[in-house]
Amino acid sequence: MELGFSKWVCAFLLCCWLIFSGAYSVEGLRGDSKVRGVNLGGWLVVEGWIKPSLFDGIPNGDMLDGTEVQFRSVTLQKYVCAENGGGSNVTVGRDVASSWETFKLWRVSESRFQLRTSKGQFISCDGEGCSVSATAEYPSTSETFFIERKNSRVHIKLESGAYLQLSGDYPGMPGWDENAGTFEMTIVANNLHGDYQLANGYGHNEAKKVLKRHRNSFITFEDFKFLHRNGINTVRIPVGWWIASDPDPPAPFIGGTLVALDDAFSWAQAYDIKCIIDLHAAPGSQNGMEHSASRDGFVGWPTSPDYISQTLDVVDFLASRYATHPALLGIELLNEPSATTVPLDTLVSFYMRGYQIVRKYSPTAYVIICQRIGNADPLELYQANIGTHNLVVDLHFYSLFDTFFVNMSTADNIQFIYKSREAQLQALNSSNGPLVFIGEWVNEWNVTTGSQTDYQEFGKAQLEVYNAASFGWAYWTLKNDRQHWDFEWNIKNNYLQLGESPNKQSLNSLMLIGITCARFYLHHFL
Repeated sequence: MELGFSKWVCAFLLCCWLIFSGAYSVEGLRGDSKVRGVNLGGWLVVEGWIKPSLFDGIPNGDMLDGTEVQFRSVTLQKYVCAENGGGSNVTVGRDVASSWETFKLWRVSESRFQLRTSKGQFISCDGEGCSVSATAEYPSTSETFFIERKNSRVHIKLESGAYLQLSGDYPGMPGWDENAGTFEMTIVANNLHGDYQLANGYGHNEAKKVLKRHRNSFITFEDFKFLHRNGINTVRIPVGWWIASDPDPPAPFIGGTLVALDDAFSWAQAYDIKCIIDLHAAPGSQNGMEHSASRDGFVGWPTSPDYISQTLDVVDFLASRYATHPALLGIELLNEPSATTVPLDTLVSFYMRGYQIVRKYSPTAYVIICQRIGNADPLELYQANIGTHNLVVDLHFYSLFDTFFVNMSTADNIQFIYKSREAQLQALNSSNGPLVFIGEWVNEWNVTTGSQTDYQEFGKAQLEVYNAASFGWAYWTLKNDRQHWDFEWNIKNNYLQLGESPNKQSLNSLMLIGITCARFYLHHFL
């Protein structure tokens, strides 16, 4: 009997080992669990699409930094052109507009602007009777123009008071009829609505009021209570590089994000929630998008040793300030570097140095490195030997932003999750490298006729697959004007059903096996 009992004990222990050998747990989280997180996007790094009303009060709000415009002479019916895209003279002679005829605005004030060409130079005119060129690498007075508007028609006035007509100065003040000093302005794109656009659009004093109201109300203590009640154990908090200069960051950025981040850590600690600090915006921009605080879409970070060094200083600042805080789980060194513009060797070198900086202050805090967005394989980071302990690779899984997903049906989207996403996660989990983190995902797609049941099934598929990620996942984002991007709305309206954490499911399974073994023993041996 004792021999038989010993066999059953061994079998039971084997079951335990099999269950937990395939399960991962993240150090610092309550219980044996992984990250079940939510991003606090749109709070300390502005993204206008998350809360468009932030920009409602900006005068000339359709002419923000980075807005792309074209000018056509009303008399010649020809477009203004920076020959060769910049670096040469400026003419008025093109019938059709393309990149050479498109300029990006640098906003100086409500009515004063600088015009940047597709190659990066600025349109310049030295004074009355000047020739117009596009050769200036940096803007100053000669590259600054007043733009007067009446509907779609504009006058371009020099600082001297003369009006531009691209073949000299217009004599006197032009009217709004067809004359050599009047142009039709077309706004081609107005896609950037980030911290730079907001602060520079309002001006410092008004922007300070707008952002103070936003930061004090968008995320509060009550939100952490809601997250805790719904089983969320981690928040990923995007911050911008200017946080290290708080309370007086370089213009046009507005101070106050550091105090808000301190508050978030306190609120998180109160509800036993952990924090991941995510460096979302690097100086010079790592991807040209609004959420990296790009002024006009150019990516300057990877080609500037000064920008990279400054970014490492920000990592040092954040690690030194929060390394010993009980709520810190990890620091993400950089969000979504662009595969098109950030070379892998540059990024790996930065990640290695950032890893060492964090380790200088904490032997255990997770160091998170984000995959390059675009045409890049996350395996490239697994092969880079960046760090040896508590290293995590962040992947962002969206069934959006790619023509591949455009015509997919509900069933197609769900099958893609179960087949392609699951296979990729399994491969990465078994690679014997960094842990895997789905740092951004959303219960949204290109299906325009999806029912509530469709959304529930799509969310269920994502959760079932992403629960297998060895580090866990974080939903993008807690609050959003677009309902299906809004985690709180999804939960309250039952579009997203989280269920139990996978580790709790494993524990329940283990208990069930134990009970079954015990019953078998009692029935057969006692």
